[in-house]
Amino acid sequence: MPFLTRTLPFAICFLFGVAGFAIFYSPHPYAEETTQAFALWLRVVSAFAYFLGLYSLLNLHWSKIRLRQSGWAYSLIVYISFGVMCLFVLYNEGQGPLQAQSKTGAYQWMFTHIHVASSATMFSTLAFFISSAAYRTFRARTPEAAILLVSAVIVMLGRVPIGGYISEAIPEAMQWLMTVPNMAAKRGILLGVSLGAIATSLRIIFGIERSYLGGGGEE
Repeated sequence: MPFLTRTLPFAICFLFGVAGFAIFYSPHPYAEETTQAFALWLRVVSAFAYFLGLYSLLNLHWSKIRLRQSGWAYSLIVYISFGVMCLFVLYNEGQGPLQAQSKTGAYQWMFTHIHVASSATMFSTLAFFISSAAYRTFRARTPEAAILLVSAVIVMLGRVPIGGYISEAIPEAMQWLMTVPNMAAKRGILLGVSLGAIATSLRIIFGIERSYLGGGGEE
């Protein structure tokens, strides 16, 4: 039914979007109460969205396992890991408060010694990729690349004690680069992202962008 699948979701999105803009700029006490109510509803919707995302994830990996697609063994590991962690959570609940049991129980041990360790290992390998990318980027073939190379060397030397031993001007130059050009570029990027988010929000609220309804894009 087009009304339930397109018209009604668009109407809800439009009403809540306009209401969100209105109460944000309204100093009335009722607007603050409405904001708090919206925040509570957002938590409820987020909880349902979490279960929806979990279902989508498990369904995706189950499809890979069922069809024996490339890398299906990793999908099987996802299912096994998910089941094991769920069992540990239920075990901790049976032993007592989860906050107390999870600090020393199997759930915390699995999280610390497998998840945290694996995450640290994965991110540590990024250092080699960053070094390789920096080597290719810092070739001073153009004036812009030369400026980037000099700035990077100053920042790296200014971050370690040897830079101060070479010259006191290096840490000062590093601090200037981080607080003036770097901060200006960072704020420019954030400003552009904010304007893009506002434009996207307006397109969604006024129905220009309807890809969130599924099966379609702009109309």
